[in-house]
Amino acid sequence: MERTESGRAGKRPGRGTYAVGDERRLRILDAAVEHFAQWGFHASSLARIAKDVGITQGGLLHHFRSKEDLLVQVLERTEQHDKERFFANEYGTAAECYVGLLRLKQYNAERLGRTRMFNVLAAEAGDPGHPAHAYFVRRYRELTDVMSASLQRAVDSGELRADTDVVAVAQETAAVMDGLQLQWVLDPKGFDMVGRFRQYADRLLRAITTAGTGLPADA
Repeated sequence: MERTESGRAGKRPGRGTYAVGDERRLRILDAAVEHFAQWGFHASSLARIAKDVGITQGGLLHHFRSKEDLLVQVLERTEQHDKERFFANEYGTAAECYVGLLRLKQYNAERLGRTRMFNVLAAEAGDPGHPAHAYFVRRYRELTDVMSASLQRAVDSGELRADTDVVAVAQETAAVMDGLQLQWVLDPKGFDMVGRFRQYADRLLRAITTAGTGLPADA
């Protein structure tokens, strides 16, 4: 048992204390997603985020050093989850890669606030001075690297045509994914983001596979 400065025994923080801290940290991250989605980074307020969580701004800053730190950790948490769920393993075929991307679209379609936040911050981050600029530059580079590597393996195996420009196809796919996502956020009930991406992926695969096959029937 620890001793206080007066010499009396003090208690170490219990596991319950850490659990409360972790739960509060997650609530801050969730609230930040909604604020960044609605107002963007610059117009979002730490004070309003803290109020929504039921704590003071000082309490929020106990968990996150600054608004920039909060933003980066929101994005990193989201990215880590996506990597673990959709990109943890190498795709064996181009068809498997596009089925994985389709599942990512299905997942995003269930999380309007998170997807809206991504669109808002990606647009803001075109400014090199934005705190998320480096994150989005790296994200697009890594996404196209992962996709182009999968497509190159498919070229090498003979699944895809030898003349397939795998980098161009990966960049196009990333652009289509985000473009469909933007339209869906504007009209979630009227625009079928998942269905449109399924049609795109199927049409693309039929054009670049040597056998002219699209997505698996059960995708």
